[in-house]
Amino acid sequence: MNYQQINADTIDRWVAEGWEWGKPTSHEAFLAAKEGVWDMLLTPTKPVPKNWFGEIKGKKILGLASGGGQQMPIFAALGGICTVLDYSKQQLESEKMVAEREQYEIEIIRADMTKPLPFPDESFDLIFHPVSNCYVQEVKPIFKECYRILKKGGILLSGLDNGINFIVDEETESKIVHSLPFDPLKNPDQMAELQKEDSGVQFSHTMEEQIGGQLEAGLILTHLYEDTNGQGFLHEHQIPAFIATRAVKP
Repeated sequence: MNYQQINADTIDRWVAEGWEWGKPTSHEAFLAAKEGVWDMLLTPTKPVPKNWFGEIKGKKILGLASGGGQQMPIFAALGGICTVLDYSKQQLESEKMVAEREQYEIEIIRADMTKPLPFPDESFDLIFHPVSNCYVQEVKPIFKECYRILKKGGILLSGLDNGINFIVDEETESKIVHSLPFDPLKNPDQMAELQKEDSGVQFSHTMEEQIGGQLEAGLILTHLYEDTNGQGFLHEHQIPAFIATRAVKP
């Protein structure tokens, strides 16, 4: 079994156990979004600034590794033409459930973002890509594909793990126990640790890979902000573990 399938199965299990990022949006939140009251997360706690999105109504929007029925229903409520791609069956079932409940159309695609994306060039006005690169060994190809499928002037919104969660111990987050990079495909001890914690297969990535990868793909970075885990030792000490970025295709 490849690591992508291990992660898909792991996330399916997490969703069944009540994972925070697998809880679909409520009917009340959907109705509020239709009235203009909404926010959206790329990272654990800070809402994305509204001016990052541009016009949503009538725009073609891809939720990339964004299944779970959390963000795409809001985009649909705001008039977006929505597609979601994810490899978790449970996350996509949530998308289907919310769409049927609220009676909007959405294209739902089960696929692996480490492979070429199944869309023609210049298909989307906006790609919404929450924190998920930590489940991928090589991230630069993803940004190249995002560039390819964005229209000129299109926007990529990404949530990125900065790597600090990988250097500290799982329980207290107060001791440095790993060096970087964290790559369990190359380090059996790291793989054993992840398996023990039922954490799937996760990888650290540098900002060179993640922000540099967007720039190498041809995107232009316009905005960014940092965010914490939302709880735990690092959060209590206001140590950011994530970065959200906004980039555009010139």
